[in-house]
Amino acid sequence: MNLDLLRTFLAVHRVGSLTRAAAHLGLSQPTVTVQVRTLEEKLGKQLFVRRAGGVTPTGVADELAGQLGRHLDALDEVVDRLLVTDSGNQTLQFGGPPDLTTAKVIPALAGLIERGLRVRTSFGPPDQLIEGLVAGRHDLVVSTARPRQGGLTVEPFFEEEFVLVAGACWAAQLPDDVTAEGGAALDQLPLVSIGEGLPIVGRYWTTAFNRQPRMRPAVVVPDLHAALAAVTAGAGVSVLPTYLVADAIRSEQLVRLYDPVIPPRNMLYLVNRTGPCQPQVKVAWRHLMTEAKFW
Repeated sequence: MNLDLLRTFLAVHRVGSLTRAAAHLGLSQPTVTVQVRTLEEKLGKQLFVRRAGGVTPTGVADELAGQLGRHLDALDEVVDRLLVTDSGNQTLQFGGPPDLTTAKVIPALAGLIERGLRVRTSFGPPDQLIEGLVAGRHDLVVSTARPRQGGLTVEPFFEEEFVLVAGACWAAQLPDDVTAEGGAALDQLPLVSIGEGLPIVGRYWTTAFNRQPRMRPAVVVPDLHAALAAVTAGAGVSVLPTYLVADAIRSEQLVRLYDPVIPPRNMLYLVNRTGPCQPQVKVAWRHLMTEAKFW
């Protein structure tokens, strides 16, 4: 069996689109279509149902992807190690939000760094990061908003989920049902926010309590790590991503105050320039896409 057919199939399965898989693989969309059809003919099974905006995998495709994924990823990892080692230019210019970059991206790249990859990071808002990517200042960017510019390859990367947390001292002052009267009891607690406009807190309140928060922030900090430190120290209540607070909740430093049926979420995107790229960029892209499945 031709490994290219299997890699193409896996890419389509993971992104749910022939077009996006083609951009990720550096192939034309017709080539990806032909390869998928060729694999379907060889297997005698339909793998995808075409629909507007993408494709839906069949049960056969889901089973095949489950069996293939870890083996192809392991094989690619072996090749990636050689590419990083042999690359003449091993520096990756990476841009992203400071919190996810610090907590997840850099640790995920640690294995490649051990093999010689050098990483230079830049932080900033999504429009600034994408501008830097287009201008060539960055090789890869994680964006909190989906960019619409042409000439970019954009993949859904990681969906962050937000949770309402506080220290035990504040949690003890709340009723068992914090949703009573639209979460009115929470209005009496000091709030830690990453901005005066309550960008994350406001979205959570709208989703969980069907209203905007009525309190002004007691503490305003520049990033989520600072908010985590403040809340852990007992400064008040805040809304933070689960990847950042999971350890503090497990160790009972923080208490999860509410579990909404549909928690607020935000999709982050991995972005690079469409077309040929340096080996270390290709390796980092593939490595991060694989690692993010376990975050």
